[in-house]
Amino acid sequence: MVKVRKVVLVTAEHHPYHKLWLKLAESLSKAVGSELEVRKEDYVYLVEHGDKDDLGMSWLPQILVELDDGRVQWLLSQLPLNERLQPDEEEALKTMLGKLRELGAETPAA
Repeated sequence: MVKVRKVVLVTAEHHPYHKLWLKLAESLSKAVGSELEVRKEDYVYLVEHGDKDDLGMSWLPQILVELDDGRVQWLLSQLPLNERLQPDEEEALKTMLGKLRELGAETPAA
């Protein structure tokens, strides 16, 4: 099992959901017991490690993790929505923890 060395949020303070993304990144950081790094508008980092569209372009915000084996992987690049088309925080955290399990990372018991 690999461990999460760091949770990384790449965001922009002017983004309408900036505070929600920050809250999600903080929740993930606490859940996996690692530090949180917030990068502001770091597109170079996202081009290297983040989610991209079919033209290779990245967008903000995104939550990534740096693992102790050296890998950097994005976990969340779009907010899941509930039936009222509002951001679903619980589903977002569940999605990120699921991706961590797929990567073989230690996660809290479900």
